[in-house]
Amino acid sequence: MANSASGMAVHDNCKLRFLELKTKRSHRFIVFKIDEKIQQVMVEKLGQPNDTYDDFAASLPPDECRYAVFDFDFVTDENCQKSKIFFIAWSPDTSRVRSKMLYASSKDRFKRELDGIQLELQATDPSELSMDIIKGRAL
Repeated sequence: MANSASGMAVHDNCKLRFLELKTKRSHRFIVFKIDEKIQQVMVEKLGQPNDTYDDFAASLPPDECRYAVFDFDFVTDENCQKSKIFFIAWSPDTSRVRSKMLYASSKDRFKRELDGIQLELQATDPSELSMDIIKGRAL
């Protein structure tokens, strides 16, 4: 079903892979890309369960927009093991204006398709994706 705001459809594979990340923890992260030719959000990259946050950050292109989800494991001050699923809207300053507008107008509907997201982060620069920021938002 196309997004009424931007005409964007979401490939079924996006929801399927997100469900695997959420329930089976078979992926550490997923990077999604909008294929502008067919007006559809697609899975671009799947992170392995043992991949690190640095692996995830390195998979985001420096000058193109992407959506991503990252399963962040951490230990609380009470020494409890926890996990939070982040939705990340990556929109670097160097990306095309049309692309930024397309990703911005499609984001909310796409995010609603992924049931189970706990935190959202928007970033335009790698410094806004630092591990300190992720930890600060998760705790």
